[in-house]
Amino acid sequence: MSTFKVSRIETRPFDGQKPGTSGLRKKVKVFAQTHYLQNFVQATFNALTCDKIKGNTLVVSGDGRYYSKDAIQIIIKMSAANGVRRVWVGQNGLLSTPAVSAVIRERVGTDGSKASGAFILTASHNPGGPTEDFGIKYNMENGGPAPEGVTDKIYENTTTIKEYLIAENLPDVDISKIGSTNFSGPEGEFEVEVFDSTDTYVNLMKSIFDFEAIKKLLACPKFTFCYDSLHGVAGVYAKRIFIEELGANESSLLNCTPKEDFGGGHPDPNLTYAKELVQRMGLGKNSEVEPPEFGGAADGDADRNMILGKRFFVTPSDSVAIIAANAVEAIPYFSDGLKGVARSMPTSAALDVVAEALNLKFFEVPTGWKFFGNLMDAGLCSVCGEESFGTGSDHVREKDGIWAVLAWLSILAQKNKEKLNGEKLVTVEDIVRQHWSTYGRHYYTRYDYENVDAGGAKELMAHLVNLQSDLPQVNKIVKEANSAVSNVIKGDEFEYKDSVDGSVSKHQGIRYFFEDGSRLVFRLSGTGSEGATIRVYIEQYEKDSSKTGRDSQEALKPLVEAALRLSKMQEFTGRSEPTVIT
Repeated sequence: MSTFKVSRIETRPFDGQKPGTSGLRKKVKVFAQTHYLQNFVQATFNALTCDKIKGNTLVVSGDGRYYSKDAIQIIIKMSAANGVRRVWVGQNGLLSTPAVSAVIRERVGTDGSKASGAFILTASHNPGGPTEDFGIKYNMENGGPAPEGVTDKIYENTTTIKEYLIAENLPDVDISKIGSTNFSGPEGEFEVEVFDSTDTYVNLMKSIFDFEAIKKLLACPKFTFCYDSLHGVAGVYAKRIFIEELGANESSLLNCTPKEDFGGGHPDPNLTYAKELVQRMGLGKNSEVEPPEFGGAADGDADRNMILGKRFFVTPSDSVAIIAANAVEAIPYFSDGLKGVARSMPTSAALDVVAEALNLKFFEVPTGWKFFGNLMDAGLCSVCGEESFGTGSDHVREKDGIWAVLAWLSILAQKNKEKLNGEKLVTVEDIVRQHWSTYGRHYYTRYDYENVDAGGAKELMAHLVNLQSDLPQVNKIVKEANSAVSNVIKGDEFEYKDSVDGSVSKHQGIRYFFEDGSRLVFRLSGTGSEGATIRVYIEQYEKDSSKTGRDSQEALKPLVEAALRLSKMQEFTGRSEPTVIT
């Protein structure tokens, strides 16, 4: 058994180590600076109480992006030096973000130990590679992201840090092989266990969904299926679940070999970046091959999802509403009913209508999964979602891309259980259009302006806040943009008081409400690694079922024009077009 010593390494603070919506994200070259990652990890250890660190178990893994393997070895050595008893690492350092949450909540070691938290190495849907992004975040003992009280303390510690602890002479651990390695240190034995990345998560999925029903659907010759992992960590789970457990054909999977640079692509499951899937599903230019009935995709760390039907895109806002409306009937986990539902503030109000119709508790929270986690821990929420392609439930405390795909396959299996031997199948598009006819349609789109000048972005937001004090002027501007737009009746800046812990989150987005129920939301995103990202959310509700079949961009064009004129987007940012439209 190797023996290690603890070294105290002098350091000094780095500027800008404040965690965003979910962790610290920067370019690899920033993280690779001497002491940079070590400072943040030590600041995290210092922010946690002793009983969450000393003698406990931590999980350390991520989406496999460039620099992950180096970071894992550094965090293992620092964990040993800070009194952690054992570290669990997914084989090859791979664990999806929802799988990390499942491991914290579900996995029990051979000695009865459970994890008290995790370092997740991911920049989510951001690109990877030597010149691209890396990220790190800490999840708590409930499996969810650290709350703002902890992340604020982490940031405060990064501004004053003077030293960090590390077991410099601890040899690197081979994370490619399953098994345990033991070491001896000043505070006793230290163990690193490399375990199968998929077992805990797959077993959890099998306890939630009726795999036999989904298997019958996938075996039906009339039903065709496609899943794109965008060369992210989801590929590990896709092969295990869809091929080994559910019997899908290998040809059903796209880009399911995880790569450090995500194959040179952008691992964001949307219509702009998931190009191969979009083409295969008949939504790209010159799509001539007959598309599959169902398509799904995940982002780099497999917590986001995109759902597609044949030549049909399901908005994330509609997706969570449809899952909630069908969950009790289609998913065994919810057979006793839903405790409640929740959405992020920028997400369309499609879920609100379902909640009202089904008499469910409903919550509107800021962007960030930690807010859903508080509701779930209090037993108030079963299903939740964000318009930024995040959907999930209380089975873990993270959004879950593969869970969302399995939820949709479960709904399709339930709708088609009597139709597998001859009748025309109920399609994804059928389900969505039936939902619109029942609940109405929330026409919805999001315009992203990525990597804009941070100063200009702040000026734009300040301009929008100032305008809210003069609604006549606001209405003059929107009417000049397009006379078809109804009047603005209210404007505010979203502020949230957590109903569980009483914490208050301010400046969560600027909102304008229109007389006809339409809504504009402007928000600065916390997921980028440089510059600023401005997101504009445009929504219009249509209850008349004869008018729910219009093209979304066509229906929303007047509101888009109003939003761009109101915000002076081009004047403040220099951008005449958004980077991404979803």
